[in-house]
Amino acid sequence: MALSPEVCIRGAGIVGRTLALLLARERVRVALVVPEVSPSPEPVAPDVRAYALNAASKGLLESLRGWPDSAHATPVQEMRVHGDEGGHVSFSASVQKVDALAWIVDVPALERQLADAVRFQPLIDVVPAPVNAALTVVCEGKASATRDALGVSYQVTRYPQHAIAARLHAEKPHLGTARQWFNARGEVLALLPLGGASGHEVALVWSVDQLRAPTLLALGADEFNAAVREASHDALGALTLRSERAAWPLQRAIADRWTGRFADEAGGKAWALAGDAAHTLHPLAGQGLNLGLADAAALAGVLKDRDYWRSVGDARLLRRYERARRADVLAMSFATDGLQQLFAHATDPLPALRNLGMRGFDRTGIVKQFVARRAMGFV
Repeated sequence: MALSPEVCIRGAGIVGRTLALLLARERVRVALVVPEVSPSPEPVAPDVRAYALNAASKGLLESLRGWPDSAHATPVQEMRVHGDEGGHVSFSASVQKVDALAWIVDVPALERQLADAVRFQPLIDVVPAPVNAALTVVCEGKASATRDALGVSYQVTRYPQHAIAARLHAEKPHLGTARQWFNARGEVLALLPLGGASGHEVALVWSVDQLRAPTLLALGADEFNAAVREASHDALGALTLRSERAAWPLQRAIADRWTGRFADEAGGKAWALAGDAAHTLHPLAGQGLNLGLADAAALAGVLKDRDYWRSVGDARLLRRYERARRADVLAMSFATDGLQQLFAHATDPLPALRNLGMRGFDRTGIVKQFVARRAMGFV
């Protein structure tokens, strides 16, 4: 890059690369920090994560040529959510008159696609360490060292749960249906369709009690398959583990400040947070990455629409970005936390009331459609 970068992005995950591509499209010069990593002598386990991405995220990534091929992005035609005492809610793409409610995307495939798009963008300079720029955007994830060094408070609420992720082969085809079960212990199991509309592969995301997680991880493959089959009420028949299992603790968090200025004399420039460096939430609604991509789109939009004489590090612009995104993130965070708390208590009469509420909500018209369209990114 012949000229100095205007924006330095620390963190080259999905949100960081997406933001870099958005800014470069608007002729903003970007330095994307990708630290050099020494090769590990131990083999690295394949990434088994899959994300549920809504129509807004799909449109954004497609516009950047960052959307993976159909083999790695399976449309969800139906969503079925089950409570612990007969409660249920279902959503259908045909009822909503859309192509899909969401797409279940293989994480490694999405990362490869974005990396290729970055490689062919001349206004993005991939660098091994941070460089001075008018604006530094921190996309380093929930354990961001830069955020901590800035003295930003990251207000974390830890759930007494761990998420377990894996890939399984199902006896029955999933038919493009995403399934989710809440149980009386507050655990949430989701089986998400992979491999196309008639595929048999599913991604497992199972939020379980933190004391139970080690037991499940230690089970042999056959015992684990049986445990998942029982928890999913035999909806897809016999299940066969096809990957290693991954696990991580669950939390919701939000930074008390999303924008500011560096205090040291070498910088004196502006910074902003995006993605998990700014917020995290429980995975039960599958909205984490959608929120992070919306951060990237909002920040890029604010910078695109700035007056010609304003710097990309202008404080007024960055506050506008923070106000817009904080409100949306807080609304989704409170909603997902409320659902988690609702199923975390088994004391009567709460189970009967919450399942009655699910059945009542499933019969509503306007309210149910509003919730569905919001989740799809249309509201």
